[in-house]
Amino acid sequence: MTVPAMVAEVVRKFRANARLVIVGASLAGLRAAETLREEGFTGPLTIIGDEPHEPYDRPPLSKQVLKGWVPADHTKLPRLREVDAQWRLGVPATGLDRATKQVRLEDGEQVPYDRVLIATGTRARQWPNPAEAALEGVYTLRSRDDAARLQQAVAAGPSRVLIIGAGFIGSEMASVCRELDLPVTVAERGSAPLVGALGGVIGEIAAEMQRDHGVDLRCGVGVASLEGDADGHVRRARFSDGTTIEADVVVASLGSIRNVEWLEGSGLASGFWGVGCDAGGRAFDINGVVTDSVYVAGDVARAPHVLYEYQFLAMEHWDNAVLGAQVAAHNMVNHEPHYRPHLLLPGFWSGQFGVNIKSVGVPSFGDEIVVTQGSVEERRFAAAYGRRGRIVAAVTFNHGRWLEYYGRLIEESGPFPPPPPGWDRPDTKPIPAQFPELGAPTAMPEVVLTGHDPSERKAQFRPRR
Repeated sequence: MTVPAMVAEVVRKFRANARLVIVGASLAGLRAAETLREEGFTGPLTIIGDEPHEPYDRPPLSKQVLKGWVPADHTKLPRLREVDAQWRLGVPATGLDRATKQVRLEDGEQVPYDRVLIATGTRARQWPNPAEAALEGVYTLRSRDDAARLQQAVAAGPSRVLIIGAGFIGSEMASVCRELDLPVTVAERGSAPLVGALGGVIGEIAAEMQRDHGVDLRCGVGVASLEGDADGHVRRARFSDGTTIEADVVVASLGSIRNVEWLEGSGLASGFWGVGCDAGGRAFDINGVVTDSVYVAGDVARAPHVLYEYQFLAMEHWDNAVLGAQVAAHNMVNHEPHYRPHLLLPGFWSGQFGVNIKSVGVPSFGDEIVVTQGSVEERRFAAAYGRRGRIVAAVTFNHGRWLEYYGRLIEESGPFPPPPPGWDRPDTKPIPAQFPELGAPTAMPEVVLTGHDPSERKAQFRPRR
C-alpha cells in the first residue's frame, strides 16, 4: 500500500469511528457540526451548550426582537443539513482534561473525545455592583432570554431608558428606543459613540446622528451608581460628574467577556482575549505549541492574521463564527496537506438611526482616515483607514456598494490614500483617525488586535531529566 493510500485509510477510519465533541451550542457550533457531516464524518458527535435553547441568531435580538417585530423564541437558526448529534443543552462545561481527553460537565458527567472544538463564545459584562445589578429594571442584552425580558420592559412604555455604553449594541438599542418614541439617555465614558471601533472622526458623526434623533447623549462621563425605590426597582442614576437622571429601565451595554474560565488548568493558551490558535483553528498550549486534538472557532478564538502583521485578532462577527467554524471542522477530520486557513477579512454592519453602517478590514489598526466618497453632511459616504502608507480598512454610511472595492485593496496591501476609482473627493486630505489611547475608557471594538502581551505569558519550564 502506498503512503497516500495509507493516509487515506487512516482518515477514513477516523471519520467513521472518532468521538468528536463541540463545546458551545452556538452559531459557530452548529455550522461546525454541519460541516463535519458534510466532510464525511459519520462517527459519534456531541454538542454541549450552557443554555437550554438550540442555536439561535443573535443579531436580531437588538433590532427586530427589541422592536417587537419578532418574538425572541423565533430566532432559531435554520439547519442547513441534519447533524445527527447528541445534544447536551442547559449543562455548562466546567473543565477540559487534555490528558484523558474528557470534557467535564456541571452535572458531574465526563464526555470523552478524540477531538474537541471550543466554541463557547462570549457573555455580556454585568453591571459591576451586584446589589445595583439585581434591581428590577436593570438589564443586559446578549442571550435570547435577555432580549425577551428587555423587549417586555420596553413595550411597557418606561418613562426613560438609560443605556450605559455607546458601542454598536448600545447605539442600536438607542435607535430602537427612539423609533418607539421612548426618551433615552446614552452614557458613554469615551469621547463619542463607536470611538473604540471606528475612531473619533467617525465617532463625532455618530454622536451628531444620535443627537439629531433626540438621544440625550452624554460623553466623557460614567455612571457612578444606580438607585432603586423601596420595592427594589431602579429609579435613578448618578453620573460621575455629579448629575442625576430619573430612569426606570437601565441597560448595561459594557461589552463582552469571553467564556474561557472553564478552561482553567487545561494547559491551553486561554485568557482575557480568548483562546490562542493558529489560522487553521488549532489551539495553542501555554508554551505556544499547537495542539492536535483541540480546535477553536467563533468569538472565543484568537488567531494571527497575515494582513495585520500577524497580530492576534479576536473577532465578534457573524461571518467569523460561520467561516471559522467551517475551517476548523474541515481541519478536524483531515490531515496535512489538506488543512485550510481561516483568513477572513473582518467585516460588520450595523443599522441605526436610519443609517446602514458597514465596515471591512480592521479600522483600529489604522492611524489615519480620509473621506473618499459621498457626503458626510448627508451621512452617505465612504472613508478609508491607513497605516504607514497602506490601506487597512474602510467604513461606509449608506454607501456600502464600494466595500468590495476597498476589500480588494486591503487584501492586496494597496496604497493609502487609495487610488482612483476610490475617490470622488480629490481635495480631501487624510487626517488622524483619533482612536483612543490604550487603556482609555471606551467601548471595546468588534475586532480586537490583541497583540503579544507579556503579562499573559504562563509558560511552564520543565528541567531535562
